Amino acid sequence: MTLALAPMEGLVDQAMRTLLTQKGDFDFCVTEFLRVTDKLHSERAFRQICPESLSDWKTPSGTPVHLQLLGNHPQAMADNACRGAQLGAPAVDINFGCPMYVRSAQKSHNSRNRENKINACGETYGGSILLQFPEEIYQLLSTIRKALPSHVPLTAKMRLGYEDKSLAIENAQAIEAAGVSQLCIHARTKIEGYKPPAHWHYVANIKEAVNLPILANGEIWTLDDYILCKQESQCDDIMLGRGAVASPDLAHQIQHYETTGEKRAASPWRQHLLYLNWMILELQNLQPEKAIHGKIKQWLSFMKMQHTEAQACFTHLRTATTVTALLDAIAVMLQDEPAFNQA
Repeated sequence: MTLALAPMEGLVDQAMRTLLTQKGDFDFCVTEFLRVTDKLHSERAFRQICPESLSDWKTPSGTPVHLQLLGNHPQAMADNACRGAQLGAPAVDINFGCPMYVRSAQKSHNSRNRENKINACGETYGGSILLQFPEEIYQLLSTIRKALPSHVPLTAKMRLGYEDKSLAIENAQAIEAAGVSQLCIHARTKIEGYKPPAHWHYVANIKEAVNLPILANGEIWTLDDYILCKQESQCDDIMLGRGAVASPDLAHQIQHYETTGEKRAASPWRQHLLYLNWMILELQNLQPEKAIHGKIKQWLSFMKMQHTEAQACFTHLRTATTVTALLDAIAVMLQDEPAFNQA
């Protein structure tokens, strides 16, 4: 069983990766995507997207961090993949799942001279829009695979499709034919976005059509969701996304279940307050103080999806804009938490 932490643009950065992997429950995690146009990025750009690259591409707990790229220019993507490998990236992942960066390319994709128009204008796109064009996916990935050193795995993440699921199997087969060694499938289309449900049974259909290790992803918020996802997708390997952010102990619950066969109860709210406290202290070393308040509010907005206490916490911290004020407010909440006082 492989358990991975998904890349989430603007959310799962170095601090969040450090927090969520601190117990060693994830086998690997993936960076936010590095967007590639037609240029080779500087070393600095790779260091910014993955500060862990200065520590052997591992989080402090030793969890490997894979590099993710997004773009459509085959040679530029290959060049940047090779630079990532030169800098030590343990694997290179290509994003065909992100619903971003699609509008500017739509006009060109509908044009008869789409390829020439894109090249002439230097237009780039990426993510889920490419799921409309399996041959383009194949050409992109095969170019990267041929350029990338053979010892560096090339992986990919896709959704079930763009507007519908009609090309899901064809896309997966194109990805396999290009030499990709592992595929993660978010079990919704781009148009479906993040609206429940995730269609895990479609992942099972794809799994039967290709001979690739597949990780199922999407709408896994609880241990029961995880168990059901494995059953319906027929996948032993899972990638957690928003559920891991909303409940930082979810991966630990999963690993306990896989090891013992027993379901462990979710952590009490006081533990999540301690997570918040830890994150604020961690962010002090990584971000300007004025950005920390927004990051904590963003995290709490995800926690509200699974924890009723998060709304009151959000309200309590809303006006605490400095690090000192945030820490003081959390200290007050911990003191008012009966379970914490009894611990």
